[in-house]
Amino acid sequence: MRKPGLLLALLTTASLVSACEPAGSACPAIAQATAVAVTVTAGYSPRVATLHLRACQDGACTEGGVELRPGSSSIDQGCSPEGACSATASPDGTKVGTLMLAALTESPITVTASGTAADGGALPVRTLEFRPKALYPFGEQCGKVLSAAVVLDDAGLHQQPASR
Repeated sequence: MRKPGLLLALLTTASLVSACEPAGSACPAIAQATAVAVTVTAGYSPRVATLHLRACQDGACTEGGVELRPGSSSIDQGCSPEGACSATASPDGTKVGTLMLAALTESPITVTASGTAADGGALPVRTLEFRPKALYPFGEQCGKVLSAAVVLDDAGLHQQPASR
């Protein structure tokens, strides 16, 4: 009779000890948006009334008008003694938008920007070929995220530097 009781005690203790072990790092359950993001610089954005993007990759092209929204920059608000940190968004004069794609791979992508200027004329047509960037914002154990982001300014289109 003592042996079943001892076995039960050992099993219970083993399950409690294993529950106290550190768990593996959790990966967020966030789906990646397959898109080309565009930022129109603060100096150029007053000249842009409408923007049209065309993105071609792996033989498939997607195009459409891009809804431009006011952009912002993050302003660091510091950290508390407990380690909680915060930031706030502040308008920065840029305009941002997104062209959704059916798929995004690491192969080269060609993005063409056109549109209407604030004075009603046509914006210069700008084209850029680049490779989307592979980022690991949640660590390599969580897999890569592909980023296809461009900046439009007076000089044309440029690949946006990786933020992470």
